[in-house]
Amino acid sequence: MDRLELILGKGNILTGKTVSERSHHIWILDQPLQARAVVFPQSTQEVSEIMILCKEHHQPIVVHGGMTNMVGSTETQGNELVISMEKMNRILDIDTVSKTVLVEAGVILEHLHQSVELEGLMFPVTYGAKGSAQIGGMIATNAGGLRVFRYGMTRNWVLGLEVVLADGTIISSLKKLVKDNSGLDLKQLFIGSEGTMGIITRAVLKLMVGPKSRNTAVIAVATYSQVVSFLHFMEGTLAGTLTGFELIWKDTYTAMIGVLKGKGVPLPVGYPFYVLVEKSGTEPEKDRETLENVLVKAFEKGLILDGTVARSELEQQLFWRIREDVDHIVAMCTHDQHFDVSLPISQIDVYILEISEKLNLVPEVDRYFVYGHMADGNIHLIVSKTEGSAELKEQVNRIIYSPLPGFGGSISAEHGIGVHKKKYLSYSRSSEEIILMKLLKSTLDPTNLLNPGKIF
Repeated sequence: MDRLELILGKGNILTGKTVSERSHHIWILDQPLQARAVVFPQSTQEVSEIMILCKEHHQPIVVHGGMTNMVGSTETQGNELVISMEKMNRILDIDTVSKTVLVEAGVILEHLHQSVELEGLMFPVTYGAKGSAQIGGMIATNAGGLRVFRYGMTRNWVLGLEVVLADGTIISSLKKLVKDNSGLDLKQLFIGSEGTMGIITRAVLKLMVGPKSRNTAVIAVATYSQVVSFLHFMEGTLAGTLTGFELIWKDTYTAMIGVLKGKGVPLPVGYPFYVLVEKSGTEPEKDRETLENVLVKAFEKGLILDGTVARSELEQQLFWRIREDVDHIVAMCTHDQHFDVSLPISQIDVYILEISEKLNLVPEVDRYFVYGHMADGNIHLIVSKTEGSAELKEQVNRIIYSPLPGFGGSISAEHGIGVHKKKYLSYSRSSEEIILMKLLKSTLDPTNLLNPGKIF
């Protein structure tokens, strides 16, 4: 600890009881963090010196960002050193000409949104945990979210990275270039690697000019095939201005609107499917009218049953709160399991019907919620159970994951693998792919110090 104090100063190290007062996830506050210590570096150089020390003592580490991950990537066993990035939280430069931003890994996503918006710019990746999630963790998990089908995953918006390797080497390539074909694109080794290849300390992110208007509607649809037809109609009619298309199954909608406490509920319950639609544009006075006219045409074509367009910014926020406030339905569960699977859009309904039949036969499953980013093939499920045995957890996992290879699907659309999904990795990746992944890991981290036990 003496050498850590020399690197960081005594005030940036937690040991003993102060460690157990922290947690490994923002939702799991009843489980004290187990770790040898928690350290709070304030620079890339400090992270490098920490890793040099850890290599010397064969000390494994786990990196903590906003701790919003869903697959156990920030869980510890007790023998690790936890490196928290929360004090590396500066937005260092917003370049309005190049439309880029340089940030430290601990910057909270919502703070980034607010800062670039003041400059008339937008970082388009967003999701429900934006108020807690940090940019470093977001890059390390290649986070997706609510606008992926229009703007893509986090990977699409990373131009440059600074990373500390397991031996303390600093790899710094913080260029603002959109086009750079000078050899291998090394940053891709770290994006989505869940902290197993290196510690992300800074990043250059690409920005775009923000839309001048944003309009949201909640739509009711009778069948899944009509949902697909409605999506194609909206894409064809609104072209590049359709920025959100979230699908919510009937029972899930009924549960989700409870967050509004009966005030401002967009549509009555009972419809088979609900779609949350967002249109962004450049003409505030006309864009709402355009969306309304398109929805009238969709109704006349028999694609939708009902719908309502938000009449104010406040109402729009309430509409999105229904979808984003997942904590509300988590609070309704006793023992919950979370899934984010990816399938071809044409296969989603068949898959959901198949797993629903199987879940309905499990007495300990009392309810489940289905919703997701249907336009990019990503469906989320939360399964609530009356008890939390390991055997039941495994049974539910098998129900959800086993059909996916037959559909050409993936066990993880955006949450990653972590601890919770690693035994099912072969459902989505071939043995040759897994061997190559392990080879890359062992090359960059031969003594397995970085987030050991995750992914593989």
